[in-house]
Amino acid sequence: MTLRILSIATLFPDAARPNFGLFVEKSLRALAQQPDIALTVVAPVGLPPFPLSLHPRYRALRSLPRTETWNGLVVHRPRFPLIPRHGARFNPALVARAVLSAVRGAAFDVVDAQFFYPDGPAAMRVAAALGLPFSVKARGADISHFGHAAATKAQLLAAADGAAGLLAVSESMRRDMAAIGIDPGKVAIHYTGIDGARFRPGDRAAARAALGIGTDPVIATVGALIPRKGQALVIEALPMLPGVHYWLAGAGEEEGRYRALAERIGVAGRVHMMGPVANADLPTLYRAADAVVMPSVSEGLANAWVEALACGTPIVISDAGGAAELVASPAAGRIVERTPDAIAAAVRTILAAPPGQAEVAASLAGRFDWDRNGRELADHLRRCAGR
Repeated sequence: MTLRILSIATLFPDAARPNFGLFVEKSLRALAQQPDIALTVVAPVGLPPFPLSLHPRYRALRSLPRTETWNGLVVHRPRFPLIPRHGARFNPALVARAVLSAVRGAAFDVVDAQFFYPDGPAAMRVAAALGLPFSVKARGADISHFGHAAATKAQLLAAADGAAGLLAVSESMRRDMAAIGIDPGKVAIHYTGIDGARFRPGDRAAARAALGIGTDPVIATVGALIPRKGQALVIEALPMLPGVHYWLAGAGEEEGRYRALAERIGVAGRVHMMGPVANADLPTLYRAADAVVMPSVSEGLANAWVEALACGTPIVISDAGGAAELVASPAAGRIVERTPDAIAAAVRTILAAPPGQAEVAASLAGRFDWDRNGRELADHLRRCAGR
């Protein structure tokens, strides 16, 4: 019997933001490819009231189609009113109203929320309106931030309590959920996936040549340029890493500050801002780097960690999220304190005795695969629907 799934994802790629929630798209595409699955994706688009809606950040979003086929998935993009910075407590109700308007008249068996906030409380409202069970997945900041903020915690916990089942991206995330009062017995671990045909070891010299990188040691970070990701700490470590170049893939509010910091401490010539990098181009960067360094304040289980390891590049990361579930051997890299000294020491250790690419990639032990991710998600949602 076909399982009819309504999946709500406020982070999902679109023409204006092709890397926005790309891992959600990949998981839902894997889900849709499973047998006897009929998937409807609703990716609500938040737009502030006029005249804020004219801001360049939102201008491209206004022109997105209300419904489109995106990489084989039919995606609805209803709008909901967004109050930047101050409207978080209202978003679940507004998202739910937008979702219900987009799927009016359609029939489903289960509602799936791809993030805990605002998607989870929104799914709870949608499920109640349609008389259906629902599931919610925890990924990282949706718990570490919204699970502790006074304006959002109560709604998040209510969604957790009402859900037929819950998912977490790592065992560590399940512990974080339990710490704020969520029943860990309801939570199943659902690891991310990677495209093994693209993210695999390759010729480092060729990768460096493709990016115009010389023979000096290279470290890299993949992620938004925001305080939580900790790129400033890596820049501050560079004076202790003579000759090492730092490549940053991503864009964000901190770019100007990072450039100024690099200038002030005399390492600007070794800091290379790449801007947004398409997911299809990331394997080249991973292979070119001697180590991927990501001292985040918080993570669930970062896709960039897994992708780097799959390409044979060790990682230097903070003890955040599922770090210990990935860095279980010296070949995989190091877990360090969030200080420039600790970061520099770990990088020096790896550069002094670099592990082989095959050994690094083998540390993943086949745990991260999109087909497996889709199969496990389908099985989970069938259980939630009572199938």
